[in-house]
Amino acid sequence: MRFKTSHGKRKTENEQRVTSNGIYQLLIYLSRKKKMQVGKKGSFEFPRGYYIYTGSAKNGLKSRIKRHLRKGKKLFWHIDYLLRYGKVVDILLYPENKRSECEINQRMLSQKNVKIIMPKFGSSDCRCETHLVYAELEEF
Repeated sequence: MRFKTSHGKRKTENEQRVTSNGIYQLLIYLSRKKKMQVGKKGSFEFPRGYYIYTGSAKNGLKSRIKRHLRKGKKLFWHIDYLLRYGKVVDILLYPENKRSECEINQRMLSQKNVKIIMPKFGSSDCRCETHLVYAELEEF
């Protein structure tokens, strides 16, 4: 697993900065199409491919990332349901960033090659359409 920041610092510096607050993006690969129940939101069919999830951690970025990577956790957030089947292949960190996760997420939503699979995924506490995009690419 590779940790990098928006400034491309070296891993050792990043690991020290990861204990702070910040925003992160998970690049997730789902190896096959999967219909899954996502909490109380209902059942959705997720196509095989790459997903980008944008989130934030106000009390420790490192702990949040570790939780996302852990198997067998209690399903709490929407992303927990997808991570049961998908694999995190990369992480982009924005420690102590002045932008909001919604601003960074809006950049993802504005890309031509992305699609919303589940409305309001990870964004039930904001006005964003979703915080999870499906990237219609075979590879990044």
